[in-house]
Amino acid sequence: MINMIARRRRDSITNYRKRLALLKGDKTRLVVRKTNRHIIIELVDYKVDGDKVLTTVNSKDLEKLGWVSHSNLPTAYLAGLMMAKKAKELKFSKEVLLDMGLYKPMKNGVIFAAAEGCIDGGLKVIGSFKVDKERISGKHIADYIKEDPSKEKLFSSYSKNKFNAKNFPETFKEIKSKINGA
Repeated sequence: MINMIARRRRDSITNYRKRLALLKGDKTRLVVRKTNRHIIIELVDYKVDGDKVLTTVNSKDLEKLGWVSHSNLPTAYLAGLMMAKKAKELKFSKEVLLDMGLYKPMKNGVIFAAAEGCIDGGLKVIGSFKVDKERISGKHIADYIKEDPSKEKLFSSYSKNKFNAKNFPETFKEIKSKINGA
């Protein structure tokens, strides 16, 4: 056990000081992790014999609704909204602490976009952060493409999945309403 802790610390996998500070809060953690392609959000309770994951949302789940999952602000927000909906279904009503892991806080970052989605969905997240609403809807991506149509090649993975990146905000609103059940 001691060797595993030393290895995780040495390999910069776990910051145990930060983890201890979060656990002292004695609240459920909203764990947000970003991979190269997806956003993973979990509600986690600390238990002496190991953490217990209450529920999980992977941004890949958004593909069932017609959204192309990438590790960006709109995807993170929608995944957060989906997490809040799942938490409501579990009748989860406690406050949660945002666990960013080893990520450094960045203004308008993906981690904060996911937390903003959870807040907008009705989950009580402790902390203060702001995310630009226009960037959450993907307006900045659509504007970037409209500014210079030759840059549309940069978003070819969207067009492969029959997703028009020029209509990002409209598609975002459509998926958001599907998640909210409106």
